[in-house]
Amino acid sequence: MSRNSFSPLLISPQSETIQLRPVVAGGREGDYSEADLQRLIHAHPSCLPIAEIDTVFADPIAICTELETTTGRIDNFMVTASGLPVIVECKLWRNPEARREVVGQILDYAKELTRWSSSDLQRGVRSRLKRSGDPILELVRAVAPDTDEIQFNDALTGNLRRGRFLLLIVGDGIREGVEAISDYLQAHAGLHFTLGLVEMRMFSTPDGSRLIVPRVLARTKVLTRTVVAVPDGFGLAPDEEEAITAGIDPARVDRMNGQQQFWSGFLQALKLDDPEQAIPKPARQGYLNFMLHPNAWLNVYRNQQLNEVGVELSSNRNTVGDYAMRAIVEEWANIKTDLGGAAEIFQRPSDGRTSIHDRRSFPNTDAPEIREQIYEWLAERTNAFVNVLRPRVRSAVADFERKEG
Repeated sequence: MSRNSFSPLLISPQSETIQLRPVVAGGREGDYSEADLQRLIHAHPSCLPIAEIDTVFADPIAICTELETTTGRIDNFMVTASGLPVIVECKLWRNPEARREVVGQILDYAKELTRWSSSDLQRGVRSRLKRSGDPILELVRAVAPDTDEIQFNDALTGNLRRGRFLLLIVGDGIREGVEAISDYLQAHAGLHFTLGLVEMRMFSTPDGSRLIVPRVLARTKVLTRTVVAVPDGFGLAPDEEEAITAGIDPARVDRMNGQQQFWSGFLQALKLDDPEQAIPKPARQGYLNFMLHPNAWLNVYRNQQLNEVGVELSSNRNTVGDYAMRAIVEEWANIKTDLGGAAEIFQRPSDGRTSIHDRRSFPNTDAPEIREQIYEWLAERTNAFVNVLRPRVRSAVADFERKEG
């Protein structure tokens, strides 16, 4: 779906019409930066249309900008008077890499904060604001004077631990395709955040004021949230990797670490032409999933027993992803030519599911001396599959939605 640009008209009492000039990021005059966007949101949090995304997070109180964490600095951190955290990531979409990396950034921030308590957060905010005491509570009480300290801190700690956040990605002009960020986040099991994509357009008025026009482009649907009661004296695993390796045979842990090292090297070698395609983190299994849609993905794998690597388009059965797979199969003669290589349609004998994949054998997929060759082949095939299949998956999804609508 394309998005049309517009400029508001200001009608004076004398019925004069003045077309307001857009404030363009990176323009020669009247431009603004990501830092300007951060400052605007911090000074005027009400400019964010949060009630349209999730009413429980409405009326947040600005705490600070550039909150330092081990995974980077959170652009804007806010909290509601009921102790619900709000994380804002500001992006100007001039940089194609920023459009893709913003997904990983905001996920990293959220995961990091699940390890914090209200005391940890207080320390971080104190350091950022260079204030003593409990600046979070002080800022909250400035807006909601009757806030109870114990109840607020307990609620804040509990929400941090459970990952009960609002994640907001705010941009100056989010283009078509970036809404897939919300699909990418919803496709990750175990994440219980509310997500909103907000386009924030600015216009200059004749007296030099700024007109802010926010628009919600996408928001997560209602997600099922699982609340785990943790007895006093116990805690949740601080990191999902620790949870994966807890109680596992050390030899298997070594193999998992080897997988992660392999995929880390592959991702460093990978260059995608599509700036909107989300890139996964290095996995501890024998595969990576590049999500084209919540129900369709590229499975990039290494089979050490067969000394084989490959790229495979897969989908969930009886879903819109399955519909997209069938549409691709129908056009296979043309698509195969576009893909090049030796890509083929494959039907699994076990369950009859259809997939599209290309694979190649090497003398030894563990051998360091040929790893560069493996990475080169896998990177080229992954890039080709994304370039050829992602637009077709999106087109098929749009066709399916039109028919269903």
